[in-house]
Amino acid sequence: MQVEIRIDSSCTKPKIILMTAAMTEETNRLIAMLSEDVPHIISGSRDDKVEVLEQTDLIRVYAGNGKVFAVTDKGEYALRLRLYELEERLDARQFVRISNSEIVNLKKVSNFDLSFTGTICVKLQDGTVTYVSRRYVPKIKKILGL
Repeated sequence: MQVEIRIDSSCTKPKIILMTAAMTEETNRLIAMLSEDVPHIISGSRDDKVEVLEQTDLIRVYAGNGKVFAVTDKGEYALRLRLYELEERLDARQFVRISNSEIVNLKKVSNFDLSFTGTICVKLQDGTVTYVSRRYVPKIKKILGL
């Protein structure tokens, strides 16, 4: 993606023009990010208290028993957002969906084990072991450059 900035003293408000050959997932994500005025705050509850969670602290986010949970070094938090809503709020360069029920922070991954046939085993820094579902294997391989 090319980024071009033009300084024009006659321009009173910032103006963004997005030029593309076709609408893609990336252009839709850019439009959504640029058009939102609401900050992407993620809050989780634990022990009857609500805390603001920093994206950099998140290890993984997963759905289980009809609820969504976020795991950090401090513990596990229940979230009110759905997984797809979180995926929109999280930085796509740092977080990746590995199954229909889980998103992991790439910066918190210890290693990817490709020895399993048809799937990928993911070991996280906190010791958690999880698996990439077959549907998401090509996406993970592309991210890893394989």
